[in-house]
Amino acid sequence: MNSTKIVGLLVNLLSYLSPKLSARLAVKLFSTPRKAALTQEAIGYLKSAKQKALFFNKIKIQTYHWEGNGKTILLVHGWDSNSFRWKNLIELLKQDDYNIISIDAPAHGASGNNIFNAPLYSECIHVVAQTFQPQIVIGHSIGGTATAIALKNHGMPSAEKIVLLGAPSNLAISVGNYVNMMGYNKRVENAMKQYYLKHFNHLPEFYNVDNFFANIFPKGLIIHDKKDRIISFKEALDIHRVYKNSKLVKTKGLGHRLRSETVYQHILDFLND
Repeated sequence: MNSTKIVGLLVNLLSYLSPKLSARLAVKLFSTPRKAALTQEAIGYLKSAKQKALFFNKIKIQTYHWEGNGKTILLVHGWDSNSFRWKNLIELLKQDDYNIISIDAPAHGASGNNIFNAPLYSECIHVVAQTFQPQIVIGHSIGGTATAIALKNHGMPSAEKIVLLGAPSNLAISVGNYVNMMGYNKRVENAMKQYYLKHFNHLPEFYNVDNFFANIFPKGLIIHDKKDRIISFKEALDIHRVYKNSKLVKTKGLGHRLRSETVYQHILDFLND
């Protein structure tokens, strides 16, 4: 039995003694990034940007600004990542003189907090968007979903175009994948759902395409790999079904990270269209 399943078994056993405690532990494990710290290479590169800290409910939100005379682009990374993941795309965007902003998510990179989730991330994105007024937002993975939540809950009048890279369509699917990976029993799964209801006023099922992608008006580009093993390509189809003003591009063999010249060219073509 691998270490993940061992942890799952221990949480399952705890659920018989204290369902609430088992839920808190399961959610904490689900919400705690593992590899989101900045490396020395990342720190060195990010020094090339103008850095500014913003705050949401006393949580530090680290931003990076590569100044340009073109439209403002906001880059929103995903789970277990940070702003350095955009390095190659940033260098291409700088060639076209875009005004580039990147954000470190809560509990990632140089931002504060120990816990991360999509609703919290969406609030931080809203704070950053209010400050920098981006015309374009590019979000990877859960960063794309958090962007959609921010758009629905707060609006983003400046936004003209949205790019979603490997974005999940439904938080309940992500929670379900996590439950299966850990081998949690139904007691833990149900306790987790009640935890979300208590702390976020909604079950995970609430954060789905019909609630958060149906009324997005900026022009959209969805890029998703057919063989993505983290977020199923079916979720891209689901987003595209609801996000009417969007185009779907399917790649093959690039995986979930989608860091390639092919993807970057699709993005640049979309921005220049």
